[in-house]
Amino acid sequence: MSLRLSRRTALFASGGAAALASSPSWARAAANDDASLIEAVDAYVKTAMAAWPDQPALGVAVVKDGQTILSRGYGVKVQGKPARADEHTLFAIASNSKNVTAAALAIMVDEGKVKWDEPVKTYLPGFKLSDPYITDHITVRDTLSHRAGFGLGAGDLLFWPNSDRTRAEVIAQAAFVPIEDGFRARYHYCNLMFVVAGAVLEAVSGLTWEDFIQTRILDKVGMTETVPLARLADPAKSALPHARVGPPLRTHGPMVQIANSIAEVWNWDSAAAAGGICTTTTDWAKWIAVRLNEGKLPDGSRLFSEETAREMYRPNIIVGNSAGPTAELPNRAIASTYAMGLQVQDYRGERIASHGGGSPGGISATVLIPGRKIGFSIFSNAEESFLLRSLRSGITDLCMGKGDFDWIADSKKIEAEGEAKSQAAAIEIDAKQRAGAPPAMPLDAYAGTWRDPWYGDITIVQKTEGRGRNRKTGLWLSFTHTPALQGWLEPYDGETFRTRFPDKREEDAFITFNIQTAKPATATVKGVSPDIDFSYDYQDLKLTRV
Repeated sequence: MSLRLSRRTALFASGGAAALASSPSWARAAANDDASLIEAVDAYVKTAMAAWPDQPALGVAVVKDGQTILSRGYGVKVQGKPARADEHTLFAIASNSKNVTAAALAIMVDEGKVKWDEPVKTYLPGFKLSDPYITDHITVRDTLSHRAGFGLGAGDLLFWPNSDRTRAEVIAQAAFVPIEDGFRARYHYCNLMFVVAGAVLEAVSGLTWEDFIQTRILDKVGMTETVPLARLADPAKSALPHARVGPPLRTHGPMVQIANSIAEVWNWDSAAAAGGICTTTTDWAKWIAVRLNEGKLPDGSRLFSEETAREMYRPNIIVGNSAGPTAELPNRAIASTYAMGLQVQDYRGERIASHGGGSPGGISATVLIPGRKIGFSIFSNAEESFLLRSLRSGITDLCMGKGDFDWIADSKKIEAEGEAKSQAAAIEIDAKQRAGAPPAMPLDAYAGTWRDPWYGDITIVQKTEGRGRNRKTGLWLSFTHTPALQGWLEPYDGETFRTRFPDKREEDAFITFNIQTAKPATATVKGVSPDIDFSYDYQDLKLTRV
């Protein structure tokens, strides 16, 4: 884990802080009093935004007993511009899409077209992974449960950042992505297997993933504002992405707008089943109601059966465990698990089901408290992960009638500690480059085409740019399937070089070459920043000169 919270990491972890010395108005809500709960959540959101004043917009919805009791936008859709976010503003919800993909397959289970525990090869005969045993035995349930054996974020570079690969190409390349752990041995978050789950849905339904989601889920639930693919999100109706892009590193520096549309930085057509949906608080509240009502629609009909609804809550792999809550960690789970498209855990003695989502310039969360028939969502158009942490835990507490812990102060404390460590790490990274040894060989010896079995080709060429004092000659690196990952490759220390991508929205990487005989023959890669998002799975690349 990075020194700061990843925008895509589950955000229920907490650190120590003092309990509230006195309870402000938002801490005194009774969960059985709708008006008080609405007032408390609204006040809490405003207090949290004041604590993180760089946050442009938020969308928040609360559902209770099948009814939307709160659906509001806060702030502005674009930093520095007057257009306000409201309950009809579109946000990228990224991995919150996963429980929709699980529900789509649940519909197929109800229709007898899919079995949870049937091997994927039954539906995709040509499917292949690098381990023959896993290829033959991985089931539909496994693809939805992060227990296939892949490492954290394995294969994400096939579609993150925006890639030119199709879904079929992603599935084909999955055969070469390294598997680092035992089958069903441990939890490792894996978008790639949700892409496989989407392919199963397409094979058995005869529809594309997005057409199935649109016609069999969104239309039936009445989610008229939601789009299954980010490229369909109208920028004028969207909360546009914002982030900190340095200096000194990504996730540092001032908050800036990083795109003029969601799709500019989050076009996940090829991995839509893992994170493609954009929605509004109004529409997502309808989805929360369906999940809390175990698949029942407002007209009494069913989207999916009660049996499959309960099966989607059933834990399939342990995410983590502990001795349970303490005064300093009142929300710490005894057991956190992953079911199908939802994380299920105990929270203050009750069961909750939740998921987070993160895209460049946006993070989100969905929390369901089935025993209380309460659920809520938080949508954000910036990467203020500690703000989201405060809101997730704080609103959960309010829904439970709790007000004994100040999640805002706690999160600000942890954020400050992490920022200090990150700044020190950034200084050390730059200092090492200034003191680094020169490469052993002339720069042209490192030029060429370098191939990884699962990603494909990375090219390095000598390049001259500019004139006069601005003239620069050096190595230029290109990830051939990822347009944003192109830039200068600078000597760092000996046989280790570092990228300098002109697109500051992306994360730089170290590349270390291994010299054999007369020239470099292989190379390994890892991220520069200690705070790098795990979807930059550079560490899984094993490059060989072609």
